[in-house]
Amino acid sequence: MIKGKKIFITGGAGFIASMLISRLADDNEITVYDNYTRNTLKDTPYANHPNVTQVRGDVLNFDQLKEAMQGHQLVVHAAAIAGIESTIKQPVLTMRVNMLGTANALEAAHQVGGIERFVEFSTSEVFGSHAFKVDERHQTSTGAVGEARWTYAVGKLAGEHLAHAYHDQYGLPTVTVRPFNVYGPGQTGEGALSIFIRKALQNQDLMIFGDGTQIRAWCYVDDMVEGVLCCLEHPNAVGESFNIGNSRAVTTIFGLAETVCRVTESKSKIIFRDALSADIELRIPQVYKARDLIGFEAKVDLEEGLKRTAEWIGGNLTSLPELSDFFKSE
Repeated sequence: MIKGKKIFITGGAGFIASMLISRLADDNEITVYDNYTRNTLKDTPYANHPNVTQVRGDVLNFDQLKEAMQGHQLVVHAAAIAGIESTIKQPVLTMRVNMLGTANALEAAHQVGGIERFVEFSTSEVFGSHAFKVDERHQTSTGAVGEARWTYAVGKLAGEHLAHAYHDQYGLPTVTVRPFNVYGPGQTGEGALSIFIRKALQNQDLMIFGDGTQIRAWCYVDDMVEGVLCCLEHPNAVGESFNIGNSRAVTTIFGLAETVCRVTESKSKIIFRDALSADIELRIPQVYKARDLIGFEAKVDLEEGLKRTAEWIGGNLTSLPELSDFFKSE
């Protein structure tokens, strides 16, 4: 149990970070550092919590970032440009934020001193387009230069290497987490599962990019947060990378769409469109390292997670942002 700490969270208004704050705010002082491109935090009780301070800032502004980080003991670096639409539209910003932003956060932590743990968010996409039961020692891989999808993955992989370098060279107590397809209540971005549920609840067409045979393992947000908490406090975590996911919650994208329709009792049709960019054919993690070293294991199965997520989305449909044209059916 983490208590009495000063915790600094970049990207703290995002989906996973907001859920993390809900677990930490009552017993710790938290500083949220975010440019509020997306703001999941505003719709939670923790936006105005007495232990939560919000700072509008940019991870590309080193001096501002360093000043805001002063006096904290734990750092969670979750700020990033994410999502296939953002990557396609803004590849330069994606690379700058994900590489230089991480470099700034690590250097700021090194310079301010006194950091007891620095948890850095990477991505499961560092394993490339075909990743079956990949563990943390598997070779990372990316696709062809110029493919939009790999802009995001390469930026994240560079940040991950840099986090390990700061640990090796300076002794900064870094930990890297690789989230595998996180979903759940509170998700306001345009993740595939969230989009499916929103459309299914309104009996709109569910649009699949590609042929629907792509295979994913889905991780419920509560499990993801538990994994991050383990990384923040377990002594075995320092200097390591961890896959955080649920290797049992596996389905094709087409199967996911069908399951969403069944769970929500929807009359939606499933339609297919050409892929927006290079796609991930297979992504299933091996999670034994997280279990053995830090005691993490996902608990929420896909069916239960879908039900909880659908219930939350159903109660918040009117307040969710409009889907972009990328994800609207014709």
